[in-house]
Amino acid sequence: MFRLVIVDDEPTVRHGLMSYFEWEKYGIEVVGEADDGDVGLEVIESLKPDIVLTDVRMPQMDGIRLSHAIKARFPLMKIVFVSGHDDADYLKSALKVNAVDYIFKPVDRLELAAVVERVVNELKEAEQERTYIVDMQAKLTQSMPLLREKFLMSLIRDGIPHSGRIKDRLDFLGLVLPSDAVYWTIVVKIDDSDQVVATRSERDQQLLAYSILNIIQEIIGKYMQGYVFENRNGEYVGILRMGEEDTQEEMLLGMAEDIRDSLLKWLKISVTIGVGERISELAALPQSYNRAQEAADHRWYLGKSRIISIDHLEHDNESVYRFDAAQGERIISVVKSSDKTALHAELDDVFIPLAQNRRLGFSNARNVSLQLILLTSRLLQELNMLGPDMEKKERDLWERIFKQERMADLRQIVEEHLLQVSESIEEKRKGKPKNVIERIHALIEQRYAENLQIGDIAKEVYLSSTYMCLLFKQETGETINEFLTKVRIEKAKELLSDPRNKFYEVCFMVGYSDPSYFSKLFKKYVGLTPSAYRDQMI
Repeated sequence: MFRLVIVDDEPTVRHGLMSYFEWEKYGIEVVGEADDGDVGLEVIESLKPDIVLTDVRMPQMDGIRLSHAIKARFPLMKIVFVSGHDDADYLKSALKVNAVDYIFKPVDRLELAAVVERVVNELKEAEQERTYIVDMQAKLTQSMPLLREKFLMSLIRDGIPHSGRIKDRLDFLGLVLPSDAVYWTIVVKIDDSDQVVATRSERDQQLLAYSILNIIQEIIGKYMQGYVFENRNGEYVGILRMGEEDTQEEMLLGMAEDIRDSLLKWLKISVTIGVGERISELAALPQSYNRAQEAADHRWYLGKSRIISIDHLEHDNESVYRFDAAQGERIISVVKSSDKTALHAELDDVFIPLAQNRRLGFSNARNVSLQLILLTSRLLQELNMLGPDMEKKERDLWERIFKQERMADLRQIVEEHLLQVSESIEEKRKGKPKNVIERIHALIEQRYAENLQIGDIAKEVYLSSTYMCLLFKQETGETINEFLTKVRIEKAKELLSDPRNKFYEVCFMVGYSDPSYFSKLFKKYVGLTPSAYRDQMI
């Protein structure tokens, strides 16, 4: 409820206002009274009401002086004056102190009710506004980490576009980043980040990012001043403020090693850290960040889990390697001839020169790898071997190529694909697929009751699991698992026709360990549950 104090030198007026008006109806509680302004001020200072209803003329301190004192101490307190009709000068003074209203004596209840209702509405609006402001301040406090991260991102990307406002923004965000200090940046990249993320749920991904930030920030605090934030998935940037001493670079590299080793120890993740160049002002952060990014990207050549400083990298001036059409034709020729040794040598001629160019080698290697995939795709199309499964496999290859971070991994993917294409062409040429399919059929017919896995079958026919599955689907139109299930269901139907075989025994006899799963699978293929099928057969 809102609180009210009544100040009037006439006891009958005070009694009438307190006793004959329904203050509770408007959510108001009369908490105090006084017979003069000076006493009233003491009561007001003690009780701190929301509303003061005061007479204008009083002997010691009149209502105008009292209102001035109230406004000086409690500017949000609402004041309503009560006085006679001949107090015109007082009325002008009341307006100057922004009184809510002026009620003439004798007080009319309807007039008082209208004034009170307006005062209460103003108080409620002010209360809502204060609640809104408090809520917004709380939300602003909660979002402060996000605002800091957004600001730090803008520093490394855009520098300081409006230098005149930078100090205000830094103070507001609680960041200590003097404009003329010495800075370095580091870029911490998770090695094979796509694979690291793929094995985690969204909750675990957020927890990992939070843990990485905490570990890096704690280690930075041990060595120097600075801030770290997540710039993008798998990449964390540190803005470090350092002194002018010669030993600072040595300390920086020691800190980077500490970060790398701690992340590996506590979170079991490998990272590569790029160290940018030293800069002497905050506005030059984009330059240092770009150099740190460039250093970290050299992991394709130097390997993962390294600390790479841009100052220590040698810049090559050799000409950029070009993949020409003649080289492509030679590679396709050895793929068609199924000469593994020659294929390996041809790929050496492609990837070794690419690896020697540190500046553009990796981006060129991606482009060359994609060209080789396209060349083999054209070859398979010419041989009428480019089915839906192979097309899907090629799309997956494209995605894998763009996810690789090392030259060796990139070459391995391309070489494995070319070898598989070569094997597929050789199989087709020799008519071997038909023989392989027959052997797979025979093997499944013999061992369907076992816990038969794709890898077990592949070993028996001397093929890789991937190539065997691809070959079987191309030749039969169904997958190996589909054929295995079909064989097991047919055997189950035969066994169920004999009432001596119990249902769970049939389940185990055809290679399934879970009767519930077997029952669902049987109904999916036959349209009836095993028990219903047996009832139909008897």
